[in-house]
Amino acid sequence: MTAISAKACAGIAAGLLAGAALPAHAQGTPPTPAQAEAQYRALAADEAAKAGDPAFDYALGIAAADSGHFGAAIIAFQRVLAVQPNHAQARAELARAYAMAGDIDTARAQFATVVDDPSLPDPVRQRFTGFVRQFDKQIKGGGSDLSGFAEASVGHDSNINAATDLAAITIPLFAALGPGTLGAGARASSDEYYELSSGLSGVVGVGRQDRLFASLLGNWRDNFDSRAFDQASLTGTAGFAHTFANQDVASISGQVQKFWLGYAGYRTAWGAIGQYTHRLSGGRALSFSAQWNRFDYDSDPLRSSDRFTLGVGLVTKTFSASLIGGHEDTRQHAGDHNSNTFAGASLGAEVPVAKGLAVVGGAAFQYSKYDAADPLFLVKREDSRLDLSAGLKVAVLPSLFVVPKATYTRNWSNIALYDHERWTASAGLRFEF
Repeated sequence: MTAISAKACAGIAAGLLAGAALPAHAQGTPPTPAQAEAQYRALAADEAAKAGDPAFDYALGIAAADSGHFGAAIIAFQRVLAVQPNHAQARAELARAYAMAGDIDTARAQFATVVDDPSLPDPVRQRFTGFVRQFDKQIKGGGSDLSGFAEASVGHDSNINAATDLAAITIPLFAALGPGTLGAGARASSDEYYELSSGLSGVVGVGRQDRLFASLLGNWRDNFDSRAFDQASLTGTAGFAHTFANQDVASISGQVQKFWLGYAGYRTAWGAIGQYTHRLSGGRALSFSAQWNRFDYDSDPLRSSDRFTLGVGLVTKTFSASLIGGHEDTRQHAGDHNSNTFAGASLGAEVPVAKGLAVVGGAAFQYSKYDAADPLFLVKREDSRLDLSAGLKVAVLPSLFVVPKATYTRNWSNIALYDHERWTASAGLRFEF
């Protein structure tokens, strides 16, 4: 059994029934699963007495293949070919049975043999040649694919610097001096903005079960009136994925990111991600991940840290859910008040509600508890953060969408300086390819 799903193989093989028909029933209406099972059982009851008769074995093989008894079908067609080795229809049906059973190597070989049969009509030969090419592509890992997106939006942000809305706070270390007035950069500031983002990802098969993948994601956000909090980021990821025979996938990748704030370098991050994905029925998948990242802050080395994260997630056709937990550890002892343990959960959904219209939304919550007392506020910081988003995805062309969206963030903290809320509203255009 190869890494190609039985469903995919069945889809390719079923194409035999859509063109120049080989099996007799292809000239009419294919039998229902119940009819095919009944036909198979009726013929199988006579197998001991009639096995070896090419006409009987061919009919038995057709019924077995149509009813999902691929092993019995293979044996029946092999008996036909043992007596009539030039029986092109039986060889094609044998190839179909192998493909539906998941053995695309043998299926490819059988189809190739049929293609070489000089008695085969040209339309059928061309169709089989196409199947051979499809199998060759699957054997080489599925070929290559490139996809991406580009999005431009404009909006309003109530708190571009994610700061408290308090004008003054009391710092315990300087409590005798009374409340201290916060500067403009430490207080919540609103502004309009425009944002540009784009991404490109590619995958190439390097073997039947192995793929290389890479992606590049860029983002630029410019506030109309505040240059100090303009942001930009560039993230690159590359890795290797292996698909097992049961369709589970294991991957490992490396990632690097650069983040700029106010046109100056702010943080560089790099790391590694390991993930195992178990495919479930109905287009669902369960994934488990482990991730390590190193953060280097350009102007604040006490915040430079290593972060370790474990996660589990569930993905369906319309929504995703995940749980994460981990620890971020600063590399200098003097920065221990920035080290923290965290845990969180998130939900995301894209639900079609009409042709060309989908509702998109998400919710995330994360709790963080810091390792050491803040040197100014003399307590260990604890944060609880809630993020909500809702919007629409409206198709104006097959690959072009209008995307109005609103977000809300509330961060509760036992240190007033980090307690804040924020909302944004935006509208944009998104192109996907």
